[in-house]
Amino acid sequence: MQSPLPFAALLFNAFVWGLSWWPFQQLHRAGLHPLWATAFMYALVLVALLAWRPGVWAQVRQHPQLWLLALSSGLNNVAFNWAVTIGDVVRVILLFYLMPAWAVLLAWRILGERPTPMALARLLLAFAGVALVLLPQGGAGSLGRQPLSLADGLALLGGFMFALTNVTLRRLHAVPGPARMFSMFGGCMLMALAAAFAGRQAGIVDSFPPLQPGWMATAALLAGVLLLGNWALQFGAARLAAGTTALVMLSEVVFATASSALLGAAALNARTLLGGALILLASLLAALRR
Repeated sequence: MQSPLPFAALLFNAFVWGLSWWPFQQLHRAGLHPLWATAFMYALVLVALLAWRPGVWAQVRQHPQLWLLALSSGLNNVAFNWAVTIGDVVRVILLFYLMPAWAVLLAWRILGERPTPMALARLLLAFAGVALVLLPQGGAGSLGRQPLSLADGLALLGGFMFALTNVTLRRLHAVPGPARMFSMFGGCMLMALAAAFAGRQAGIVDSFPPLQPGWMATAALLAGVLLLGNWALQFGAARLAAGTTALVMLSEVVFATASSALLGAAALNARTLLGGALILLASLLAALRR
């Protein structure tokens, strides 16, 4: 009989990311923009990783191709954390879960994996769901007059970058795990800092606030929980089939939807639910294929 611990670990990771929007919003209300929060938290995580594996930097320098992994995972975190802070949480999560569709296109381009007819069908299904989610209240005729919101654009970018991260991880499977982890966390910190400074120059990101025990403790606690969630993902994914992992991780949508609806951070309507069902069906079919 298989141990339930890998399933529990994956559920814990999905729970952490499904509820991560709430502490990011609390930090934002305390004056800490999600970009500064992301940079601050991953700086703490990097210090902890270096203390645990002092020689990891030498491993990273031996594999310059890890810069692509740092870029994609960094932009993924920046986009997701910013989007769930300022946008409708359910809408953001659904647009983010377009990643299986992006993965088909990226695997075709980067790994040379030609899509099967079923993969193309999943692609069409997912994009049809996105069209429903993004359709304005005025219907299709008002699409041109209502451009994407910043949160919508960030969610789509985050999903694309997450798919690129997964494809890149497959390509770099021979690189030691600690080096990959360091590159991902380092990319999160560097991309968040770069975006924060650029946003500050553009006037859309506030300056880094004075240090206060309240938000510093919250950010440090969230950093520890995210690090624990990452470890849980590594533990569960290493012991379960890829399809099973993908299926369990879809529970993140359930956690995010339930928590945001209960706390008033999302507006649910029939069109969003139908579009979300199509997107999740595409993800489900991709998971079952594996």
